Amino acid sequence: MRVSGTARPGFDGVRDAFADVVADSRGGAAFSVVRHGEVLVDLWGGLADPERRLPWREDTLCVLFSGTKGVMAAVVAALGVLDPGSEVRRYWPGFTAGVRVHHVLAHTAGLPYVEADHDLLDNRACADLLATQAPLWTPGTRVAYHALTYGYLVAELLRRTTGRSAGQAVAEVLARPHALDLHLGTPAHLDERVARLVRAPDYRISTFLDDPERRRIVERMYAGLLDSDDLINSARYRRAELAAGGATGTARAMATLYDLLAAGRVASRDALALATRTWSVGTDAINDRPVHFGLGFELPDPIGTYGPATTAFGHSGAGGGRHGAWPEAGLGFSFLTNELRAENADGRADRLLAALHDAL
Repeated sequence: MRVSGTARPGFDGVRDAFADVVADSRGGAAFSVVRHGEVLVDLWGGLADPERRLPWREDTLCVLFSGTKGVMAAVVAALGVLDPGSEVRRYWPGFTAGVRVHHVLAHTAGLPYVEADHDLLDNRACADLLATQAPLWTPGTRVAYHALTYGYLVAELLRRTTGRSAGQAVAEVLARPHALDLHLGTPAHLDERVARLVRAPDYRISTFLDDPERRRIVERMYAGLLDSDDLINSARYRRAELAAGGATGTARAMATLYDLLAAGRVASRDALALATRTWSVGTDAINDRPVHFGLGFELPDPIGTYGPATTAFGHSGAGGGRHGAWPEAGLGFSFLTNELRAENADGRADRLLAALHDAL
């Protein structure tokens, strides 16, 4: 399939790696690298809609899934209205558990799913249920990825401290000031630009996990979100402002965001240093996957999520998306794809980041 876009001289290896990724795809993809405001790599190719055989274009938007968590981490760091050490109930009267803000952001709160019956697209209702739910463990004693509840909790904290919805915060703090093609609560007039998501035949979540009892916990965590092509491709999903996984954007927008973060132009350097130091690390108590978190950002882990760079921060997304910064190189990068693959069978972003590292 055709590859379009540009790669600066010296980055031919990145273009070759991307061409291999697209050639092996049922869908499409984009990869962008931005350093100090200069676009070094901006490539796209394949099919944005495999059903209608529509090509991926320069302005194709794609659902970020959990790449959205990194966007929200950037909002939190930029606003500076949440004290990581404060209890959630300081900002949220009626929140009953002794959870602190950093527990929420670093996935140690012990609230990885909503216990009661709920509509996973209703942020306020899910937040209300979590406010009185007992944690599965003493907050701070274990780390386990909060796939959807991270978003309900962060969105409610921001609403209570700023009066903004999560989508408004993304627009007003990030997208508009920095001219980013990035949206949480994607408006209807952009629907035709959104790539249609497809799942590889062997796609599954939590591929590090074999225990059947904890597999049932994972199923509660995701509440069927990634099991339904109709749901993940629905306008209702994109409109819901899910702060854990519902944003859309272009690879160029995400690479630019992380370039701006690395340069101290979104949050102060002190705020970024606080957000990108270790707040939790270890083996996920539910998923058996090695994890390493700052305040909402993923950090380098033993399985090389952020490539060969020794210093990095960002956030990956379900199915293969990878977005982040290499601060020592002074750049941001983003790999977006609409073909969801299982983590243990997906080396696309790894190949691209290895080629990028070689090019530098």
